[in-house]
Amino acid sequence: MLKKVTISLYTMLLIVMAAATIIEKIKGTDFAATAIYGSWWFTVLWALLAAAGAAYILRRRVRYFPTLLLHFSFLVILAGALITHLCARQGMVDLRMGETTATFYVKDSRSGITEERLPFKMRLNKFDTKYHTGTNAAADYETEFTIIDGQQMIPARVSMNKIFTYRGVRFYQASYDDDGQGSVLTVNSDPWGIAVTYTGYGLLFFALIYMLFDPKGAYRRALRSPLLKKGTLVALMLIVLAPAQGNAQRVLPRQTAEAFGRLHILYNGRICPVKTYASDFCKKINGHRSYRGLTPEQVLSGYIFYYSDWCREPFIKVKNGELKNDLQLGDYCTLNDLFSPMAANGYVLGQYLEDYYSGQNDEEHRQAADLDNKVMLLMQLREQSSLKMLPYTEKNGATTWYAPTDTLPKSIEPQHALYINSVFHLMAEDAQAGAFDRIDAFISKMARYQKRCGGSSLPSPMQYKAEIINDSVPFATILFIVNITLGFVTLFFFIYRLTTDSQRHSRTRAVMLWRGWHFVFALILILSFLTLTAALAIRWIISGTIPMANGYETMLTVAWIVQLIAIIMQQRFRIVMVFGFLLSGFFLLVSHLGQMDPAIGRVMPVLNSPLLSIHVSIIMMSYALLSLTFICGLLGLFLPSQAAELQALSRVFLYPAISALGIGIFVGAIWANVSWGTYWSWDSKETWALITFMLYAAAIHTESLPALNRPRNYHLYLVLAFLSIIMTYFGVNYFLTGMHSYA
Repeated sequence: MLKKVTISLYTMLLIVMAAATIIEKIKGTDFAATAIYGSWWFTVLWALLAAAGAAYILRRRVRYFPTLLLHFSFLVILAGALITHLCARQGMVDLRMGETTATFYVKDSRSGITEERLPFKMRLNKFDTKYHTGTNAAADYETEFTIIDGQQMIPARVSMNKIFTYRGVRFYQASYDDDGQGSVLTVNSDPWGIAVTYTGYGLLFFALIYMLFDPKGAYRRALRSPLLKKGTLVALMLIVLAPAQGNAQRVLPRQTAEAFGRLHILYNGRICPVKTYASDFCKKINGHRSYRGLTPEQVLSGYIFYYSDWCREPFIKVKNGELKNDLQLGDYCTLNDLFSPMAANGYVLGQYLEDYYSGQNDEEHRQAADLDNKVMLLMQLREQSSLKMLPYTEKNGATTWYAPTDTLPKSIEPQHALYINSVFHLMAEDAQAGAFDRIDAFISKMARYQKRCGGSSLPSPMQYKAEIINDSVPFATILFIVNITLGFVTLFFFIYRLTTDSQRHSRTRAVMLWRGWHFVFALILILSFLTLTAALAIRWIISGTIPMANGYETMLTVAWIVQLIAIIMQQRFRIVMVFGFLLSGFFLLVSHLGQMDPAIGRVMPVLNSPLLSIHVSIIMMSYALLSLTFICGLLGLFLPSQAAELQALSRVFLYPAISALGIGIFVGAIWANVSWGTYWSWDSKETWALITFMLYAAAIHTESLPALNRPRNYHLYLVLAFLSIIMTYFGVNYFLTGMHSYA
């Protein structure tokens, strides 16, 4: 009876949390926080599950130390969460320059905003925004203030990821006033809840790691299973289509355009080669890195110097949908196609955009907004407002990059102002006249000007070379083709071995053939891994931060982790090589798709944290391992004769995946507490990550759930559980709301 109650409460919580994320999307975050996550019955549901689980463990007289420690850590974490829920106070304090305040504001969904007193006074001394050199991209926000506690004057400073604590009250940088004369800090007082919760995290981390290394544990038994010596695989499919080639409008000669591409530009909040901007320009508007045999730099130069010609070029990609049909556009349209004297204000997208910004957010109007963004990029290029290629360093050392059409400050020396305003106009005249030798001279002079006036804002030579390599070599495209192709080749060998099992002589020949080729496959896998390592290292050099800042980079990282696992395990478990090729190829294919290839940019200050990097990398490792259990599950369902062997292999991946997922989730909680002042906010991705953890954790409770000992049941459960990962990684981004929703 107690077992059924525990399972029922466990299942009920999973359903409630999943439903809450959907309700949050429909009703809003405040409603979900009040009606569900902050309600008394949700707290009671967790308390009942904790009590029932503890009673069940005591009744079964469990004596295995890692199991007891693991479940005890969950009780401690829940106790800390309860203390925080009941006792913690959190609000905002608004500081203005030179003014003293002793109050902070607490927002409550029931009673609204209330004012409460601090046990001391605060006075703002200075607020400062730190920028990346030569750009307007914020690197950090910093507040200096004084705490006045009786006769004591305590100097204090907070910034992103750097908190200040006094008398049990913690202060976090939250926001600032537009005029730069005020700063908004988060105030958090939770001395007991955080201490208890962090203790629970520490116990959990130790238990999850110990579970993997305990010689008497279930994971070590799984590694010793004789069934791991067998196995097979069934495949995925891939179709690659190539774009057509043809002739295009006037452009600069390839050599001249390449020289232009080696100049620097302020783009996406950082200084990078024009080649990077040109590549992104082509991908965002046309969907491809190049166009009809022309390089990205040539295409960009065409729109800069031969704009009227290129307005007639069908360069703009149009997505399929109602908008395309209504406007009778092809797969690609010209800029002129979108302007007509018959349309409102001459712009055929005008009415669609007016409706879109009035609240019509259906697919057709979203397509119109997307197409309009492409048009705006072209218009900015025509006006040259996006060509911030001309730096000037003031006497105080501050460097600003200007476009030819920018309004220049009076402090700029006249000869510099004249050069900034006229250089592109002179180059355009030479381009129209075909005087490309003169354009080459202008480019050489501009390169010297940038080096002389760019100051410390210019990237280092190593960063510059790394960016050129990154723009020139499509690492993800090459590697996904190689890895998926090799995945099918290695699949052939496994199928060949299966079909010759019944004939001893043929079977021996198949084994010998596999051993002969195994070295070649392993070498290619290692070379692919080293190439991907180089690609990630290049992106790290360019951005200065670990390459996990966006969906494109995390996909590369997951592929890297999968290949690393395959290299380590392939000698003992030969089937892992097939998994390594196919899975890494799949992740690289996803990264290849244009939807997840944003430019490398400056990371938001709050995201530039080692804790966040650890959190993301461990979570990605977990997802990579769980992807392997998913493939094992599919194979186990379609190949019943191999189901037991695949179950044994799946367990080898499952235990470290659960450990990595648990550690990753709660390292993220620690980072959130350091950065935001709250370690758990029931954000949609947090909630679905917890759901995923709980779903997969059930799969290792085979003594309590003996049905999962049967291979078919086990594989079916893990295949269905993988849907939670899809929801966590993609569903939250594209369908739900929250801080992690970045689609």
